[in-house]
Amino acid sequence: MGKKKDRITYQNNLTLEQSKQFDFPVHKLLQSSRVNIKLMCDDNMTLILHHTAMMKTEAHQISLDSSTITRILALVALLLITASITGQISKFMFADDYLKSLIRLFNVDEERNIPTYFSMLLMIFIASLLAFIATLNSKLGLPHVSKWVVLSCGFLCMAYDEVFQIHEKLIWPFRELLGDSNLGAFYFAWVIPGITIVIVSGLFFLRFLLHLPTLVRFRFLFAATLYIGGAIGLELVGGQHAEFHGEGNFLYSMITTIEESLEIFGLIFFIWTLLKYCEEYYQKVQLHFST
Repeated sequence: MGKKKDRITYQNNLTLEQSKQFDFPVHKLLQSSRVNIKLMCDDNMTLILHHTAMMKTEAHQISLDSSTITRILALVALLLITASITGQISKFMFADDYLKSLIRLFNVDEERNIPTYFSMLLMIFIASLLAFIATLNSKLGLPHVSKWVVLSCGFLCMAYDEVFQIHEKLIWPFRELLGDSNLGAFYFAWVIPGITIVIVSGLFFLRFLLHLPTLVRFRFLFAATLYIGGAIGLELVGGQHAEFHGEGNFLYSMITTIEESLEIFGLIFFIWTLLKYCEEYYQKVQLHFST
């Protein structure tokens, strides 16, 4: 009795050669007899691999839902910000020194505490999503893959800086260049190279942004506005206040709280933007093999 002719169906330009690039051994399963494989990425970014061999069925599923993830991250952010504000009220209104270490642990303007590591994890998550998109776009032969890669590397650098505060080390050198007096909004002088990086990055990514679909481009720009508005915009406001009134007062602590809040929610919105991009542009990738 003759063998049935192998039947392979590809959708969304997924080829057998491309299947070899996946982390799980799809191409090895294809070499087995009596195998039925279905690889699908659905509207909720659910990656499903079903394979049946010798009358046995296994299923592996990874689910990433943009709305659920965003709500969870936003809730955690709100709790951290609320804890930070409560701590600052306790510190300045009631002069409570008994909870000093606990207040520092949740203060969004402090270094190497819970909010700092939360922001770092957000940036690493973004870098991972950008790398994932770059990989898929490369396999599909889409343009501007290098820009996705640069963005991913950029967010890894930002995550490192979030923990070790490299940008803060630029304050004194630039203050000396500016004369170290009457700096006003440039009191935290690292904003000068910061603004330069923003302008250069904007020019570098201009063609990439224009290539994006209109709605995706708007989401990218809105996320950037939130983050940069906090990181640099409110830093300018805080610098103006700090030069004339110092940093050890309740108003300054609220300025920095708003600053850090804008940064965090800018990151969370960008995570939602990337997840929605994946949902909308990688809806279904299916591979079937049967004998």
